[in-house]
Amino acid sequence: MVKGYEENGASVPAVTTLGGLYERAKQMKYRPPFDLPALWQKRKLRLDLTTPLNFVSTCDIIGGNSGSPVINRAGEFVGIIFDGNLQSLSWDYGFNDHQGRAISVHSAGIIQALDQVYSAESLARELISGHNQK
Repeated sequence: MVKGYEENGASVPAVTTLGGLYERAKQMKYRPPFDLPALWQKRKLRLDLTTPLNFVSTCDIIGGNSGSPVINRAGEFVGIIFDGNLQSLSWDYGFNDHQGRAISVHSAGIIQALDQVYSAESLARELISGHNQK
């Protein structure tokens, strides 16, 4: 289940957006690791900044699950797990979804990046349709 959580008294949203990527980089004065590649800066105006980028979910993961697909109830691909928050580390021994979350990149963010940032429109279309468009 896609679901935010609380950490240190602050609410962590369930979903971040491409716009949030740029806002966070600006807040952190573009210092590493918040510096954006030049291509991402150059192509910002091409992007729909409301597009989901990352999301957190209660998917039960352990170390080694990075790269696993996230599928919704309809069997559709919606993202790729790439990490877990600190609270998910205990899931190696016992699952508790109070604060532990799997972190995934959203499929819509992947498509936007391929299409608008990396000029890989044919690959983006192939991922959407399920077959090569030649």
